[in-house]
Amino acid sequence: FVVHPAGLAALLLLCSCATQLVCDAAAVGEAKYMVQKNADFDVTYNDTVTHDDQTIYAFNHTISRNKTVGVRVTVDVLQESVESPILFVVRQKQAVMSFQVPLNLRGLNLNSIQKFASLGFIYQRQYPYKHVGRTLCQPPTRAASETQYFFVDVSTLSSRGTNYQLRVSRVESFTLQTDKKFTFSASPSQPQYFKYVFPDGVDTVIVKVNSDMNFPCSVMSIQDIQCPVYDLDNNVAFIGMYQTMTQKGAITVQRKDFPSNSFYVVVVVKTEDEACGGPLRLYPLRPDELINAGNRSKVLDVLVSPETYVIGMLFCLGIFLSFYLLTLLVACVENKRSFQMSGGSSAESVPLLCSSERSLDSIARSRQESLSSVEEEEYDTLDDINSDKNIVRTKVSSIQPNKNDFKVPLRNIATIAVFYALPVIQLVITYQTDVNVTGNQDICYYNFLCAHPLGALSSFNNILSNLGYVMLGLLFLLIVLKREIVHKRALDRNDINALECGIPKHFGLYYAMGTALMMEGLLSACYHVCPNYTNFQFDTSFMYMIAGLCMLKLYQKRHPDINASAYTAYACLAAVIFFSVLGVLFGRGNTVFWIVFSVIHILATLLLSTQLYYMGRWRLDSGILRRIVHVMYTDCIRQCSGPMYIDRMVLLVMGNIVNWSLAAYGLIERPNDFASYLLAIAICNLLLYFAFYIIMKVGAVAALSLK
Repeated sequence: FVVHPAGLAALLLLCSCATQLVCDAAAVGEAKYMVQKNADFDVTYNDTVTHDDQTIYAFNHTISRNKTVGVRVTVDVLQESVESPILFVVRQKQAVMSFQVPLNLRGLNLNSIQKFASLGFIYQRQYPYKHVGRTLCQPPTRAASETQYFFVDVSTLSSRGTNYQLRVSRVESFTLQTDKKFTFSASPSQPQYFKYVFPDGVDTVIVKVNSDMNFPCSVMSIQDIQCPVYDLDNNVAFIGMYQTMTQKGAITVQRKDFPSNSFYVVVVVKTEDEACGGPLRLYPLRPDELINAGNRSKVLDVLVSPETYVIGMLFCLGIFLSFYLLTLLVACVENKRSFQMSGGSSAESVPLLCSSERSLDSIARSRQESLSSVEEEEYDTLDDINSDKNIVRTKVSSIQPNKNDFKVPLRNIATIAVFYALPVIQLVITYQTDVNVTGNQDICYYNFLCAHPLGALSSFNNILSNLGYVMLGLLFLLIVLKREIVHKRALDRNDINALECGIPKHFGLYYAMGTALMMEGLLSACYHVCPNYTNFQFDTSFMYMIAGLCMLKLYQKRHPDINASAYTAYACLAAVIFFSVLGVLFGRGNTVFWIVFSVIHILATLLLSTQLYYMGRWRLDSGILRRIVHVMYTDCIRQCSGPMYIDRMVLLVMGNIVNWSLAAYGLIERPNDFASYLLAIAICNLLLYFAFYIIMKVGAVAALSLK
């Protein structure tokens, strides 16, 4: 049997036709009825849709290149229970937007409870919204006026009819005006966004969004003029800059970041309030369980205003430069006065009280009559007054500081500053880069209402404000340098005032204090590059240093013959910073940490009080407990006697009351900001010790005057 090629071709054509007929017949059996309607703006359409039909609403409107009018689509589902959601697809000239109603929006992800979620115990929350409103993204046009068409397709897979309402309206106030407040309402299923165009001559504006309601939590976003616009809770972070807010939010926008000289201001209400510190709902126990979100509408207002801050910058610099000018004037006056006095008789300038012929025994006798001298080498009234007390009395000239010893504090703090500052600078630059790349302004906690960006820095004015620390620290160093030069010149010419009078001059701690003040400015500026809870310790670390160095200098002023070890002092300050780090990491609500810290705080207070009361004549070693028991037995049980130095004891008791109160407050309240709490302890103790020094000094002067 032989088949002719022409016959084979005819047979194949016949089979193809038969197959096409069968497919067409099947298609006809499953065909949907498609209805297209010409629709108008600001008209509410009530209709029903099933899986057998599809409705298309055709709209047309005229757009202008010079004026932008927004178009908003609002949909309501009228039935309580819906078998399948209704799908709405909006087809425009250069954009397509689709959404379903009811619109199911998910809550937060389950990263924090991933272990339980993986076991199937709990599931992510879902919130259905039957009222949905979306603003259409306007495609650009180059013509002066153009008529554009767009279509709204309505379909569903539900076999039962679902009733809905559709309304398309124009948003006349779609474009925001400069310095004009506009009020609107938003919800998770009804986000809002508006357009702003930079006016001529304005390069920087600040967008402020305000509300009288803390909750629901909301997000404001700045996006470029492009489609699609990301205006839902689950996609608002995809593009542009965004910021979570409760009552107030502000984002500074620069013209150079938007080539079209315009941008969208998007406001989205979140489905949950945990991001703003609000309560968190329980997780559902079934995978498909829907949670009623309730009323989450929020009334807000937006205001766009131009921003300039050159005058503020110059004013800030002028304030600190005025200190330099004042110091220069004082120095000139002092130099002129000293030059005029240099012509007088040198013999008249020799004070009688500072004569080197005065015996040291007379000095000792005058100090013995004071019950509570400010000097550590005072005598007490016991019988062992003539015994060795480990403090050898020498002439003032013989206890001058070693040339290298006073440089140790400066060298140490300079080394600490370099090794501390370099990682800090690297970290904050990384933070700032993340903010610029991701647009997530929640990484850094600025005062956004007064944040002025410059270059890659989001808040340059906050950084500039710390320039005062650096300038004043440098001025302090210059003043110390001048005093040191004057003192060295006096020593070189064998000035008897410099050789025999006053306490020895220790300039090392002064240099360390000035360097610490400058580093406080640098690290505070680093903190303000991207301020948040975890790096607040950058701002406070050298505050602890300054407080410790000030207390050390006061101690040195009272005890000039005792030069405290710089290594020991910095080791103690390092321990303070170590506790600051632990407090930031583990201090929030950790009862064990607060108990341990409070105990250490109280013990340190007792040790310091003992040091101040006994003027250094005690040792912390293995026999400390035995000596404490012996003193308690001899002074309190065997022979009850009052304290030898009443005034000193009273002041130290008051200081202990303050420190114990701070420890009790921390243990009871457990404040979240541990760095500020620790800084409060340091400042309080510095002020207490300063008051202790002043009172003891005044008491000693009064005792001398009575003689």
